[in-house]
Amino acid sequence: MVTGKHAVISILRNKILSGDFAPGERLAEIPTAEALGVSRTPVRIAFRQLAQEGLLTKLPRRGYQVRHLNQEDINGSVEVRGVLEGLAARLAAEKGLSEAHQAQLAECLHEGDEIFADGELTDDDVQRYVEMNNTFHSVILEASCNPAIAAALQPNEFLPMASVSAMVFDPKDSAREYRRLLYAHQQHYAVVDALLNRQGARAEALMKEHAHAALVRFDAVRDSSSVKVYRLAGQK
Repeated sequence: MVTGKHAVISILRNKILSGDFAPGERLAEIPTAEALGVSRTPVRIAFRQLAQEGLLTKLPRRGYQVRHLNQEDINGSVEVRGVLEGLAARLAAEKGLSEAHQAQLAECLHEGDEIFADGELTDDDVQRYVEMNNTFHSVILEASCNPAIAAALQPNEFLPMASVSAMVFDPKDSAREYRRLLYAHQQHYAVVDALLNRQGARAEALMKEHAHAALVRFDAVRDSSSVKVYRLAGQK
């Protein structure tokens, strides 16, 4: 039996991402709860959460529908994120980083080096990367001194494949996933260098490119039964 609302959210999210629930399929509380062996309450909470993430659409009367997602949806969200985070990086570089922000970014780089040191990624490593990566991006947004950028980015945080606070990872293709994330971490170094040298245009261009580094192919996700979604602690 499934227990806990976080477990229900995780199971339903993975079923949507893997295609077990087809695009356009209607989901209702009672049959879903019976299938999982839980009460309606955690299912109701899960449906609301997954609707916020952009994976379900609330129907006018009752129930939810699996949203039709495609690579264009993901690409569009990532492109918007790149533009906004690029602007944040340019502003942060032009203003100059505080000592506190410099220290936080240096710690992120050190943490990333430790994560990739063994040449492979465990579950704990991927979770550490999600936490570190979120901190890295949050520091740059904060250093831009423009809260409107963070507000504009909020809708992207609900889509795991376009968010910095969540990550889709396929353990069955761990070697490719390792290279993908290592490349993203190497970009962290280039971004920090541009920020420290107050190179606004370079920092902006690097962040735009960086947004695409962790991009995953939606069709690959749908074809894999082993895909996992890692989220920030407390956002299971």
